[in-house]
Amino acid sequence: MKKAKRNPLLARLAGRLELTLDVRSDAAALPPPALIRRACQAALRRDVKQAQISIVIVDAAEGRQLNNDYRGKDYATNVLSFALNEGEPVEGLPLFGDLVLCAPVVEQEAAEQNKALMAHYAHLLVHGMLHLQGFDHEEDAEAEAMEVLETVIVKQLGYPDPYHEEHI
Repeated sequence: MKKAKRNPLLARLAGRLELTLDVRSDAAALPPPALIRRACQAALRRDVKQAQISIVIVDAAEGRQLNNDYRGKDYATNVLSFALNEGEPVEGLPLFGDLVLCAPVVEQEAAEQNKALMAHYAHLLVHGMLHLQGFDHEEDAEAEAMEVLETVIVKQLGYPDPYHEEHI
């Protein structure tokens, strides 16, 4: 097992968002802490008073195991979201959650979809943060609303529409 690298630069942001970064991947190109911070903060709803989020970046084997254990799907996926209280706010408590990004899957998808790698990481961080806050895409109407919100946030971060085919 790889030793986790913790980044204290992600500690406290504007009093609302506390992030922890745990890197368990040997991938060469990982999102810098500033990108992680900006994407997570941009996706945080204004009514969330405080959030404590752990960002974990894993390799394919761990990503596959987690996806199998928690979703019953035997393959590594790009991002997994684990929210305490399933994204439902609890009066007086911060939003707690974990986002797990699988670096090899993110890299492969970015290449296959002709996306800049950091733009894809930003999109998946936004996507995961929305899941932590109760957004879902199980039904068409929910998926469409979530995609619109993701697109707005990702574009505010300076990246292209993640659902548009022309990227790089």
